[in-house]
Amino acid sequence: MPRFFINPDISKAKTISTDFYTSPVYFEESKEKIFVKSWQFATDIKNVKETGSVYPFLLLENYLNESLILTRDKYGQIRCMSNVCTHRGNLIAYEPCKTNQLRCKYHGRLFGLDGIFISMPEFNEVQNFPCEDDNLAQTILFQWGKLLFTNLLPGIAAADFFEDMKKRMEWFPMDQLVYRENLSRHFTVKANWALYCENYLEGFHIPFVHAGLNAVLDFGEYSTEIFKYSNLQLGIGKKGDLCFNLPPSSPDYGKEVAAYYFWVFPNMMFNFYPWGLSLNIVQPVGVSETKVSFLTYVYDESKLNTGAGSGLDAVELEDEEVVENVQKGIRSRFYQHGRYSVKREQGTHHFHSLIAKFMD
Repeated sequence: MPRFFINPDISKAKTISTDFYTSPVYFEESKEKIFVKSWQFATDIKNVKETGSVYPFLLLENYLNESLILTRDKYGQIRCMSNVCTHRGNLIAYEPCKTNQLRCKYHGRLFGLDGIFISMPEFNEVQNFPCEDDNLAQTILFQWGKLLFTNLLPGIAAADFFEDMKKRMEWFPMDQLVYRENLSRHFTVKANWALYCENYLEGFHIPFVHAGLNAVLDFGEYSTEIFKYSNLQLGIGKKGDLCFNLPPSSPDYGKEVAAYYFWVFPNMMFNFYPWGLSLNIVQPVGVSETKVSFLTYVYDESKLNTGAGSGLDAVELEDEEVVENVQKGIRSRFYQHGRYSVKREQGTHHFHSLIAKFMD
C-alpha cells in the first residue's frame, strides 16, 4: 500500500493525512524523497558575474544543508559543484572570492574552477590515483534570466518543472530584473512547510483572509491551471486597477491580469507583478517551523506599491496567522482528512498528489 493516497478525482478525494505535517519521520524522509529529487533556488547571477568568481552556499540551509559552490571560469561558464574536498571532506571555499583555482586549506589538494582534480602533495605512492572520484561532484545548473537553480540528482529534467512557466512568461523581461535586498523579507512561520505551500495554492481563502488583496482582484475570474510539477493561479484585476500590458503573443492577451502566481514543486513561488517578481522560497526548519524568504526583483520602480503586488508584508502576516492556527488544529484527535473544493482547490489537490507520489 502507498504511504499516502490522494484520489485523482478531486470530487472524491480526501486531503493528505495530517501525519505528514506532524510526524518527525515524514519530515526527515521528505529530505531525500522530495527535496533532493527536485530543483532548488541557488542564487542569482550577480554572485558569479565576473571571471574567477567563487560563491559557496548551503542548499536549503537548516534542512538539506548541502555545501555547494558556484564558479565562473575564464570562458564565462558557470558551474555548480560540491564544496567538499575529495581528500578528507574539508570545505574548500569558506567565503565568496575570486581565484583561478580551488585549493583546499587543509592539505593543499588543488582543483580547477571546473572541479577537475589538478594535484595533491605527498601522494606519489598512492596507487590508482587520481581517478574520477577525486574530482568534485557536479550538480546540474539551470539558468532563467538572472536566476540560478540546481538539483542534487542527475536525470531530473528542469523542463518538467520550469518550462510551462517559461513559455507563459516568455514576454516578461527576466534579464532586466534587479534584486532589491532592501525590499526583500524573511519570515519565520510556526507551521509545517507543506501547510504554508498549500495555503498559497488556493485562492479560496482570499475573500476571507485578505481584504486588501480581495479589493484589487476579481475573485469570480480567479482560476488555476495545472502542469506536471507546477501550477498557475491567474489573478484577474478589477476594472481600473493596475494590470499587465500584455503583448499579442501572450495567451492571456485581452485579459486584465493583475498577477501571475506560479508555484514550482515543492517549495518555490514565482509571483509576477507589473513591477517585477517576488520569488518566495519556503525552507523547512522543523516539523512545525518554516523560514519563508520573499526575494524582490524589480524592473519597473514606478509601479511598486500598486495593485495586487502591493502590501505583500500585510498579506504574509495574514497568511501566517491562518497557517499557524491550522498547524495547531491538525493535532486534534478529531481531524485527519478534509475534502477539496472542486472549483477552488485544484492546486492543493495537485500538491498533495505530488507529495503522495514522491513519498511512495
